[in-house]
Amino acid sequence: MTSSLPPRTDDELMELLIRRLPEKLQTVLNWLREPSHKWVRIPAGVLFMLGGVLSILPVLGLWMLPVGVMLLSQDIALFRRLQGRVLRWIERKHPDWLGLPADNT
Repeated sequence: MTSSLPPRTDDELMELLIRRLPEKLQTVLNWLREPSHKWVRIPAGVLFMLGGVLSILPVLGLWMLPVGVMLLSQDIALFRRLQGRVLRWIERKHPDWLGLPADNT
């Protein structure tokens, strides 16, 4: 059965995903996503991606890579497309990650 609801935008899906995080992290990510904070967001995104690549070191991990992509996707089209694909995949395969009801079809 196909849903009659209009498809969600990438921003709506990202908001759903962020709402599933702890409140403190939600606040930080929402602050970083504001357009005026580009000067902090880009270096933070690059540092998170480097931390993901250096995941063999303690504290750093692969979890940092998607956070870096998410931050850089606000400003770089290549990462925006990647983020959109990942969000659509999550919406289809793991709707519970977004707090959505599972599709039982």
